[in-house]
Amino acid sequence: MGLHNLQPAPGSTRNRKRIGRGQGSGTGKTAGKGNKGQKARSGYSAKRGFEGGQMPLYRRLPKIGFTSRVIKPHTINVDKAKAVAELEEITLESIKAVHRLQKTVTRVKLIGVGAKDLVSKIKDEAVTTSGK
Repeated sequence: MGLHNLQPAPGSTRNRKRIGRGQGSGTGKTAGKGNKGQKARSGYSAKRGFEGGQMPLYRRLPKIGFTSRVIKPHTINVDKAKAVAELEEITLESIKAVHRLQKTVTRVKLIGVGAKDLVSKIKDEAVTTSGK
């Protein structure tokens, strides 16, 4: 066996289809493209999302924004939630004890006029205030 007598396995290759070579070939005249129409023309390529002139699906549907992956803290107005303002030590657990929060809440931000005064009471990095 040598490079000069290598050949593909029997049945693994086929001759290419020669189109447009006369009526007797079976693929003459229109060359397997049917009669007329955009797809029969040379240079045709279907544009992505093109629906034959109908308004494409991506333009018919409304635009919707994006979902931010940044987890925003749950805000509590201390002027309205007096129980949170009256706590001696403010931690996430102590807030959950006096204020109804979902289990999924991992960060809390205290807002309102009285939030600045509570900075010294905060003992947890998961709790922040809007006041500086």
